[in-house]
Amino acid sequence: MILAMVLWWVPSTGQMRFTDVTDTAGVHHQFQVFEGLFGGGACVIDFDQDGFEDVYVTGGLNDDQLLRNNGDGTLTDVLEGSGLELTRRFVTQGVVAADVNRDGYRDLFITTITSRDSLQIIPRARNLLFLGQADHTFRDATDAYGLTPLYSFSTGGSFGDFNQDGWPDLFVGNYFQEYDGHLSEINDATIVNANRTAHPYLLRNEEGSRFTNVAEAYGLTFRGFGFGGVFTDFDNDGDQDLFVNHDFGYKATPNFLMRNDFPDASFTDVSEERDMDLRINAMSAAVGDYNADGLLDYFVTNIKFNRFMVAQGEGLAYDNRMKELGMNYVSISWGANFADFDQDGDLDLFVANGDLNPNCVPMANFYFDNDGRSFTERGREVGLGDYGIGRGSVTFDLENDGDLDLLVVCQNAVLEGYPVASTTRLFRNDGDKGHWLQVVLRGTSSDLNGLGARVTVFSRGRKMIREVDGGGSSHLSQSTPRLHFGLGDAERADSVLVTWPGGHEQLLTDQAADRVLEITEPVRPVGGGSSRWWWIGAVVGVALLLSVFFVQRR
Repeated sequence: MILAMVLWWVPSTGQMRFTDVTDTAGVHHQFQVFEGLFGGGACVIDFDQDGFEDVYVTGGLNDDQLLRNNGDGTLTDVLEGSGLELTRRFVTQGVVAADVNRDGYRDLFITTITSRDSLQIIPRARNLLFLGQADHTFRDATDAYGLTPLYSFSTGGSFGDFNQDGWPDLFVGNYFQEYDGHLSEINDATIVNANRTAHPYLLRNEEGSRFTNVAEAYGLTFRGFGFGGVFTDFDNDGDQDLFVNHDFGYKATPNFLMRNDFPDASFTDVSEERDMDLRINAMSAAVGDYNADGLLDYFVTNIKFNRFMVAQGEGLAYDNRMKELGMNYVSISWGANFADFDQDGDLDLFVANGDLNPNCVPMANFYFDNDGRSFTERGREVGLGDYGIGRGSVTFDLENDGDLDLLVVCQNAVLEGYPVASTTRLFRNDGDKGHWLQVVLRGTSSDLNGLGARVTVFSRGRKMIREVDGGGSSHLSQSTPRLHFGLGDAERADSVLVTWPGGHEQLLTDQAADRVLEITEPVRPVGGGSSRWWWIGAVVGVALLLSVFFVQRR
């Protein structure tokens, strides 16, 4: 009784910003773990293209759910008849989406750890690729795209266009090469001497026809207990780099920051020189420029103390600023989302917490309110202090009212007696409304949904940057592809700058607030992506050098 009172106590001071609408919205979901620990994730995808954002949620041993947004604040599971019923044969984990064949319909990639008919054998499953169709159903394309031979214990996926050819590529984190024990028994003692770490997949999209694993060719030769990664341009050079999360980094393989060497077909490990070789239990990384200095920062979730790796300047190492920014709380954290939830022009942070299963000690989620100088934890005060066993988390605009809402995936407790209902929760943002702007990108030569692009909004002296999320920037999950900017009391944005892959820019000025702004990439001559432009420039450059050489010889 005392424990229940402590868990549900909320301070009486302060305005509640979020409302738990799980029941009224019709959400009935719980991720059921296989033995313990792993899963699950969610992905925001407007699969029926009605302008309201839907959500796909993995279920582990429970069925996955395709939650259609009904446009009135409610969601309905429409998995049956969607073409996604095949997922019921697998223990699913994470999910991300992209338009892999450039037909105008986003596709789903779902990671698995094993199949339900042979749970004792790990891994015994392939990951799953489903292509979106014109009738708003999905078609299994796993075999057609060459993914069937890649049996693996996979966790998180992330889409990106690392070779800038306009076709979305895919990074997949793998945890085990093999494992014959019980997942609930994974700890330092069982893991330290185990030769079970797995190679990741770097899957190059072959012009929408299939995927080829080029991890070794591109220099991703490491093995680790992979929890996925995120494509992100950390060095502001116009291509997508890769930040990789590893569990048990202090016993096996630390995190990796891989610099994209485009146009060379390789990545270079810069983890140590940038102090990003984190030797922690890295579950996920949230990406955002919290201090508006034009450099991206990375909040990395962990067991015990998270890490907030803040950029110190171009070419310099990152610095963990958890203590200085008032965020150094003990937790076991998984999903994390940077977003301007209060629409005041700076990035706040949500963190989904949950104990290891089956330990199942209750712990509330965090909400870090950014006041421009530091962060204040206000999770229970604003209505987000749920004590479910949280894992993946996503942001999206449930009602198209301009602010960002939250869905948090929760696991069932393996042991009986957990004091609260640990079920997936939907939190509606009901806080005071500042002005806002949402940006949707439409690529032409680039990826159709803007993967690899960056948007910078300038408003009253503020500079706010966002990257298009290809997944991985929360635990096994992918938030809305809409880029959301809070404008405070400004009724217009001074300018909106789009930096497309390769560095070409598009500027719009004096943009009205409180709307969704759709920006289409200008069609470039010669009809190709940035890589074609580079080759043309290279040929011209060589020709000029040769001409100078021959003139001098004369």
